[in-house]
Amino acid sequence: MTTNVMTIPSVEMDEFSADLVVRDRSTPSEGVVLLDLAHPEKDVLPRWEPGAHIDLLLADGLTRQYSLCGDPADLEMWRVGILLDPNTRGGSRLVHEQLHRGATVRVRGPRNNFSLVESSRYRFIAGGIGITPIVAMIEAAEQAGHDWTLLYGGRTRASMAFAADLTARYGDRVTVWPQDERGLLDLENLLKQPEDDTLLYCCGSEPLLAAVEQHSAHWPTGRLHIERFAAKTLTDAPSDDEAAELEVVCQRSGITVEVAPGSSILDTLEDAGAPIIASCREGVCGTCEVRVLEGTPDHRDSVLSDAEQAAGEVMMVCVSRARTNRLVLDL
Repeated sequence: MTTNVMTIPSVEMDEFSADLVVRDRSTPSEGVVLLDLAHPEKDVLPRWEPGAHIDLLLADGLTRQYSLCGDPADLEMWRVGILLDPNTRGGSRLVHEQLHRGATVRVRGPRNNFSLVESSRYRFIAGGIGITPIVAMIEAAEQAGHDWTLLYGGRTRASMAFAADLTARYGDRVTVWPQDERGLLDLENLLKQPEDDTLLYCCGSEPLLAAVEQHSAHWPTGRLHIERFAAKTLTDAPSDDEAAELEVVCQRSGITVEVAPGSSILDTLEDAGAPIIASCREGVCGTCEVRVLEGTPDHRDSVLSDAEQAAGEVMMVCVSRARTNRLVLDL
């Protein structure tokens, strides 16, 4: 089965970026803070669709991506829910320690690699903080009158943000599944029988995503849509030819670079002053997506679907290289 992760065109250099103020801060569950971000002059914020995320440009040069979980119709406020990751590399700790009410943070976006595709029926699966993009999707499905259910797992009930609110609002369409009470999610029964006109949407930790991929492997291609927090582990390493020196031509800007073995295309382009922005640098967020005009990419990202990678029309230059010795990019 092919995992399908929706993408959008390459990000332009003039995308929205501004210093926003933390208008409100709350704690919906253990280890999670909910931030409401607004423009200090009360300017209207860009529209977004369910599944979108924004970049927070934090202190110490850290940039982190967080899913929007508020109301897309509210153009004055963006809401994000952020877990204090026990394995944090510093980003979530800075958020929890520094972004209190009244604080200012640089924000960039929104961007959407996890779009809600039109369907008559959805099965949402969330693990832990992976509930954040799903919240807006559920409301969109509800307003459209579509059939949907949510299976929501977490370590403990107290750690599961929005669990009580979702249950109160939507009743038995929401199944809350704390691991300490019920064990691992019963994905086998949920996914045993493929359903007609049904799309699967899942966000959570890598073990959950891998389990969903395994249990839904017999579903028709394109039904599963997932979003990863971290890069997917690759099982095939680049060959010696793929790791060779590479010429990259930026057609619009007229910049040509030689990417040395062991160097990333992104780093080399940035050093040459090419017009490109990036965020996660792990092939997860989709910020550095670029259209490929000539050459064959060697995709190493966790954003594009198998079909999109096979088409070779776009690539994530932070982690991917090439299967040809020359690439021409739309930059």
